[in-house]
This record gives sequence, structure tokens and C-alpha cells, in this order.
Amino acid sequence: MKNKNMEIRESLAELLELPKDIILDLPRITMLGNLQLYIENHKGIIEYTKVRIRIKLREGALRVIGKDLTIKNIMEEEIVVCGELHSIEFIK
Repeated sequence: MKNKNMEIRESLAELLELPKDIILDLPRITMLGNLQLYIENHKGIIEYTKVRIRIKLREGALRVIGKDLTIKNIMEEEIVVCGELHSIEFIK
């Protein structure tokens, strides 16, 4: 169940027509086919291999499964993952 603070922030975002990813501290994920994944607003890398990458999010993690996975670019709040992407999963 959402806490009261989160409900207020979500209502405020809708009322002011602000992006929810900014107000609620949510990740923004953009995928280009099955070759590239761009993740904004991450909290760090948990696991990194050629077949699996796990990225820490504010709530849980994002698991990327694929082949020949590489982190092309990593910055404080942005990561670009390249390779043959097979699946992407949110983990609580």
C-alpha cells in the first residue's frame, strides 16, 4: 500500500502536470529495439556480467538478461547498456 507522502506527491504531479519520474523519483527506461537500454535515475550497479546486469533502483532493482552485455556509458544518474537484450525485469 502506498504511504500518504507518496500519494500526495503523485496527486501533485498530476495536478501540476509534472513528469512523475522526477516527482516520485522513478527510473526512466528507454529501449532501442533489443540492442540498447538507457536507464535514468538509477542508484548503482549490483551485478555485471556478459549475460546479466542488475541495476539498483529507489525501490528494488532492474534485471537485464541478454548476450554480450556491456555498459557503454555510466554516469551518476544514467546508464547505457548495449548487447543482445533478451529480457528486462523489475525486482522488488
